[in-house]
Amino acid sequence: MELANTLSQDGESRGGVLAHLERLETQVSRSRKKMEEPQSAQAEESALGTRIHELRRLRDKLRAEVKQHQASVKASTTNVEPDQTLEITEQESLKRKWENVKAILQAYRFTGISGKLTSRGVCVCISTAFEGNLLDSYFVDLVMRKPLQIHHHSIPVFIPLEEISAKYLQTNIQHFLFTLCEYLNAYSGRKYQADRLQSDFEAFLAGPLQRNSLCNLLSFTYKAEPEGQSFPFCARLLYKDLTTTLPTDVTVTYQGKRKYCTFCSHD
Repeated sequence: MELANTLSQDGESRGGVLAHLERLETQVSRSRKKMEEPQSAQAEESALGTRIHELRRLRDKLRAEVKQHQASVKASTTNVEPDQTLEITEQESLKRKWENVKAILQAYRFTGISGKLTSRGVCVCISTAFEGNLLDSYFVDLVMRKPLQIHHHSIPVFIPLEEISAKYLQTNIQHFLFTLCEYLNAYSGRKYQADRLQSDFEAFLAGPLQRNSLCNLLSFTYKAEPEGQSFPFCARLLYKDLTTTLPTDVTVTYQGKRKYCTFCSHD
């Protein structure tokens, strides 16, 4: 009986020692984790501080390089003589005008304006048309220098080319070409209509059609013969607007034995 009690006590004491050891190991493990966490945070903070320091160093380096570049640009600009600066400015202006001309020609390809590059600049061709009929073509040879100049051209003398050039050539070359195209298309359209009137209605005209070189003043006599009687009419067409193909003033007179009538139409 005593032996059994002794064995029982020894087993309990051993079990108590093992449990105590396990508790100690658990406490030691927790203590180690708590000690490692601050060390890990300190390591991360140290790495972040190093990265910040490196970025600041790169920032200062870039700032120094930018300042050095600005100083060199300023020095080079200062060393350029006024005549050279003016020459550079003029070259840039001509380059912009050159690019503008090429863009305009590209945009106006399908509107009757085309062009090709030359050793002096560009030669612009303006093809006219009226109601789907292709008519005459004209060219303007431009010299790309400051100021822009017209080397030669085939524009009729009665088209106000000098006036149009003075207004738009140096300031707005797109408007210059557009306005010139308007005048030429209107002239070709009026001429085309006069030619067709002369050829297609010759049987009704009493005499040739009278017109000036600009075709903005037409006069003719035509006959109407209802029921075998002849009634001669005289017509006068005036085009005050040289950019249109319709007359602004029309005068028709009837000449009989005792009759004389005049009809005027404005716009």
